[in-house]
Formats: sequence, C-alpha cells, structure tokens
Amino acid sequence: MDFTPTQEQTVAQELAARIFGDLATHERLSAVGTGSDPELWKALCGAGLIEAVQEVGLLGLVLLLEEQGRTTAQTPFAATCVYGLLAVSAHGSTEQRERLLPGITDGSVVVSGGFPAQGGVRASVLGEPGIRASVLGESPAGHQDAGHPHQQGVRPSTHAELTGTVPVVPWLRDATHVLVADADRRLWLVPTGDAEWQPVELTAPWAAGRLVLDGTEAEQLGGPDAYADVLATARTAFAGLQAGVCAGSLARAVAHTNTREQFGRPLATKQAVQLRAADAYMDTEAIRVTAYEAAWRRDTRLAHTSHSLTAAWWASEAGRRVVHTGQHLHGGAGADLDHPVHRHFLWGRQLDAYLGCGEELLQELGELIKEGEEGEAWNR
Repeated sequence: MDFTPTQEQTVAQELAARIFGDLATHERLSAVGTGSDPELWKALCGAGLIEAVQEVGLLGLVLLLEEQGRTTAQTPFAATCVYGLLAVSAHGSTEQRERLLPGITDGSVVVSGGFPAQGGVRASVLGEPGIRASVLGESPAGHQDAGHPHQQGVRPSTHAELTGTVPVVPWLRDATHVLVADADRRLWLVPTGDAEWQPVELTAPWAAGRLVLDGTEAEQLGGPDAYADVLATARTAFAGLQAGVCAGSLARAVAHTNTREQFGRPLATKQAVQLRAADAYMDTEAIRVTAYEAAWRRDTRLAHTSHSLTAAWWASEAGRRVVHTGQHLHGGAGADLDHPVHRHFLWGRQLDAYLGCGEELLQELGELIKEGEEGEAWNR
C-alpha cells in the first residue's frame, strides 16, 4: 500500500483547502443557515475540482473531502462526486456518460443519492430493455466503451416508473437528479423536476428533503453490481469527510485549550485534557487511514467492500467520540449553539448515522467475513 498523494492529488487538495478556507467561514456559514452556499459551489466548479476527481480518483476525492470537513462547508460536493461523477463514470453507458458528465463537472447537474436502500421504492419497467452491447466494449453503432472494472459487456438501457418514498435525501434541495435504489437494489436516476419532495431538517445542515415518487419516470444506471459498488464508494468518501470534520473539531479544541487559562495555567497543560486530545487524535488518524486504504484499493481495482465497511465503522464509532471531545474541551463555550465547534458536533453526529451506524456496519462486516470463510465471494 502506498497512500502518498500524487502531484495532481496534492495540487487539488491545496486548491480545495484554499477555497474552503476562504469561503466557508463561520460568518458565511451562519448566514446561509441550513441551506447551501451557491457562491462556494460556483467557486469549486469554476476551479475544476469536480472534474479533477476523474483524474485523482477516490483517494483524491477523500483528500478533497477532508478539506470540506475541516470547515463543514455547506455544499453538495461529496454527494455530486459520489452519486453523480463516480457512479456515472463507473456504471453509465457511453450515451449516459456523454450526456451527463459534462453537466456534472461544470456544476449545472447536481446529483444526490437516496442511500442506503430501504426497500420503499418499486420500479415498473417500461417496455423491453434495449441492449447496448453484446461484446465487451462494443456498441451496436460500433462505438467503443471506455474500459472500467465495473462496466458490463451487456448494458440494458431501461426506463421505469418509480413509486415509493425515500425519507431522507441529503442536499435534495440543490439536486437536479437523485440516484435511487429500488427494492431489488437496481439503481435509477431520477430528475428532481419530475418528482415531488418536501424539505427535511437533519442534525447537520445538509439541505435535505423527502423524495416522493408516484409513477415518476427514471433511467437505470448500471447492472446488478452497481448498488454495492456505489454504496462502498459512498461509505469510503463520507468517512474521508468525517476525518476532516474530526480534524477541524480537534484543531479548534487545541487552539481553545492553549489560550484558555484556569488558575493561571493554560488548560492544555492539564494531563486530563492532554489525554482526551491524544485519544481524539488517534481516533481521527484511524478514520483517515482506513478511508485511505479503502479508496486506494478501489482506485487500484482491488476488492474493497470490507475495507469500506471498516472505514465507515471507524467514521461512525470514532467520529462520535471525537466530536464529543471537541465540544467538551471547549467547556461552557462548547454548549453555545452559535459556537463554530458546535457545527462540527452536528456534522459528526450526522455522519455517525449516515449510511449505517456502527453496530449495523459491524454486523454487515461480520456477515461478509462469514461469506468469505464459506468460500463465497469475499467482496461483491
């Protein structure tokens, strides 16, 4: 394993850190409330950071999301990259990639995801699927599909009517499309303009909503393996986001305890404070390194499902501990709902439960290990 960032990844991370640091200030975040910052979104897209993810891979995206997490920047960057850019790149047909990717990279197409699947959406397929290719990489028109480890040789172009409700979709208020999994875990891309939705307030200000589908037409994305891959990718990416949230919370706590004095001495000189901060640092590093490993394995086309579960488990369990520590080390100031550290607390608790909480992830990981021991697929 080699997690050393490439030059492209380093440049992209430094650019992201500068943009998030300049625009995702406490004052601006307070002003936008629970919504997203359109100026920040415009800056990210204008700098080509979404497009850059195609070059820097999932590991590069994890590095970028760390920078978003440090500032708790309110923008649909993570969702669009995971459920839009990476999902379409990996599982879309040639036509879907050519049609959707330009809009995703320039920011005019914003994608979120109704993940994980909860079985509440049913799909009624419209007509017979049109087969796009019967030989790997070759379409009926003679065009070549770009090779990718997740793309299938036979690619149906299917449309369906979806019925059901997705209770929570992060950044739905900003999205032009939502990637939805039906009861059979097939993926469908739904234009939000064709569906009904209502705003929902979450623990974190993620501009979320409830998606209501009533015979809403959608197009299928990918084959039977697409859901598992997108979910694993999302868990890895959001673990990277949690690593940044925790790092930002801890940095604020360190700054506070170094300047706040008690009985004539900085709080940072107290052994109990040092031990709590040290534990939080180790937890943050555990989240970071497991997210790096899962992302690196996907980028190098190695099995990564169990590794994404491990990263998500650390993000849930350790992330909750870190943001609690960050708030506690601020003492009475940490109880102020308007204090910047409280925003890290809210994000950390939201990410703790998003895409599966610790016990659920541990059970899923145990079942996956059991399958491997029985000679079945170790990763799907």
